[in-house]
Amino acid sequence: TSHIIRDRIQQKEGITYPTPEEALDQLKAEGYTRVALTSLDVIPGMEYNYDVAVYNLYKNNFKKMTLGTPLMYWMGQEGQTDEVIQTIKAVQSQFPKLGKEDAVLIMAHGTPDPANAYYSVIQDRIHTLGLKNTFIYTVEGTPNLEHGIKHVTLMPFMMVAGDHANNDMAGDEPDSHKSILEKDGFKVDTYLHGLGENQNIRNLFVERANESWDAL
Repeated sequence: TSHIIRDRIQQKEGITYPTPEEALDQLKAEGYTRVALTSLDVIPGMEYNYDVAVYNLYKNNFKKMTLGTPLMYWMGQEGQTDEVIQTIKAVQSQFPKLGKEDAVLIMAHGTPDPANAYYSVIQDRIHTLGLKNTFIYTVEGTPNLEHGIKHVTLMPFMMVAGDHANNDMAGDEPDSHKSILEKDGFKVDTYLHGLGENQNIRNLFVERANESWDAL
């Protein structure tokens, strides 16, 4: 769904990946009649809205089409799984061991979509799970650290540790999150791995894909 990423891969690697629309046109031309769509989105924000729009545009071109949900969609209401807690537990597997003076800051992307509210829910569930000194923030946000923290580990809450993680979060420029925290006297470590590298997160995405498949 990301035209920016498609263009970048085309320029750097010479590989042309189809847009969702092009892929569905191709499946229709090849005679497929039942299509399960799944998503590698973390929250149901702008990119997932694109998925939904494509689904609504193309669903009548096939006998049946289903669309899976992002990594986090349901929050435990009406008997559904709390996928926010499920996701935090999966990400927790990559946390360093924390002492009283240590904290983990998890950098999410942030979105102008109303789904930005998911980050508040994530912080709420972090407290629900009893995780001390663990905070989520967005690229545009400022982390709010409790008194007594001296050592911080920064890690991205994005599928890939790309430009935001390497530059905005962990870069050497004075306005990077790492530099700002170091200037304020914190010792800073960075964990430069995207969620896609976490086996537990990959397992959850397979679950979402299977839900879409099973709905066919």
